[in-house]
Amino acid sequence: MTPAAESPASATPASPPAAARDGSVRPDVGFTPEPTLVHDRVIEWFEDNARPLPWREPGCTPWGVLVSEIMLQQTPVVRVLPRWEFWMKRWPRPADLAAAPTAEILTAWDRLGYPRRALRLQAAAAAMVERHGGKVPSAATELRALPGVGEYTAAAVACFAFQEPEVVVDTNIRRVHARAFTGHALPGKTYTSAQRRLAQELMPTTDHDGGATACAWNASAMELGALICTARAPQCQSCPVADLCAWRAAGSPPPTAEQQTRGQAWAGTDRQVRGAIMAVLRTGQTVERTELLAGLALPEAAEEQRSRCLDSLLRDGLAAADEGLISLPGGLGASAPVLAGTAARDSAGSA
Repeated sequence: MTPAAESPASATPASPPAAARDGSVRPDVGFTPEPTLVHDRVIEWFEDNARPLPWREPGCTPWGVLVSEIMLQQTPVVRVLPRWEFWMKRWPRPADLAAAPTAEILTAWDRLGYPRRALRLQAAAAAMVERHGGKVPSAATELRALPGVGEYTAAAVACFAFQEPEVVVDTNIRRVHARAFTGHALPGKTYTSAQRRLAQELMPTTDHDGGATACAWNASAMELGALICTARAPQCQSCPVADLCAWRAAGSPPPTAEQQTRGQAWAGTDRQVRGAIMAVLRTGQTVERTELLAGLALPEAAEEQRSRCLDSLLRDGLAAADEGLISLPGGLGASAPVLAGTAARDSAGSA
């Protein structure tokens, strides 16, 4: 690991990549790091410091990689790990999930939040059974055609599961690109066309190794952003490219108003109320509508908000109603699995 330095040690005096010059004003850095040097250092750092996550293991199936990518959307690794392990034991193949009862799937999703992801994952599994013989397709274009799979997820699965050198860009990678190559503190909320072009320009070439370095760069930059080049407390003293970083060379300027993003509120929001309703339904209860809404442990939530949130869950297919009785879709028998920690009082999961 290369220690931090006061000034750039290995950089080109030329102007930054074309995409890095677009958009908001770039700090007056006077240099841009050599991409290949950044690639080599960050990949070497990753090889020594990457977290031992099960979906990174050589024996993990493409299905396991896809499940991890869906679960990790807006959800930290520490919460995903036990759910992913449970999920893969119960539904180790797309066909297993495609045939599972919806109520069981929503119960197993537990407190991961945004439970529509569980429904989309089941829809994607059904599409794989119908179109791909029950297997995860390897091409990003075919992955993108699956229900609920967007540009990022398709590229990530193609890269991490099949070693296809797709351009993978998540929030962590955008932050590394912004700081190291453009001198910005943060990339901002929107993934801009300039940032897209920069990501493409920074991808290692594939002609000499079939894309192995490009795939390693994707994983390594993502991990660097998650562990070292974080949004609020970057650990520059531990960064392998601190002496090459354009942001550091510019004096580590604070983020501009356009670059700053606000964390999502929770208390008092519809997400909190929807989560509280789902927590009750995940216990397997069939509850009369009035009793369900009145019994939520959210005294600050008005009756209108509770009712509105339940109606939205019904529209989303996350809850079902029958003559005033509310349950998970399809009902839920006593034999369905309930993960540890799931209880009616548990309203922490986002919905």
